Amino acid sequence: MSNATQTAIALGSNIGDSLTILEAATAELAAIPGIQLQAKSSWYITKAVGPPQPDYLNGCITLQVEMNPQKLLETLLAIEQKFGRVRQERWGPRSLDLDLLLYDDLIIDTPILQIPHPRMQERAFVLVPLAEIVPDWIEPLSGYVIRELVKKVDCSDVHLLKGS
Repeated sequence: MSNATQTAIALGSNIGDSLTILEAATAELAAIPGIQLQAKSSWYITKAVGPPQPDYLNGCITLQVEMNPQKLLETLLAIEQKFGRVRQERWGPRSLDLDLLLYDDLIIDTPILQIPHPRMQERAFVLVPLAEIVPDWIEPLSGYVIRELVKKVDCSDVHLLKGS
């Protein structure tokens, strides 16, 4: 993968068999030509943001990809749909949520795509698993490495899933 770019993806689920869904979505991504799974965090149980709903299972993966950010986003959305994601209410419950967090050190701000993910710096459920696998990745907007960013958020609602 000579022209590969390192990317970070957050995964989340709180409807259905979340662990099975997240593992299957990870395997599905890794099987796509031009995508290579680099690292996978543990899974974490986290309190949901937004309307009352079940706790989430969250984690992060890093990939080497040979596709531009827009194509990667389309790929993530297609996998969400395959696993039954229906976009109804903002921050509502979901079977699968895939967020493109980082794409190398690229900064993109368009109506369709924002990289780095605009709310990742304030989300412990993203930063905790991300710090587990890429603690030294520099978040390009803040200039901080992930392990520094994770110290700035309240991580009390993020708990390691036993055996993950």
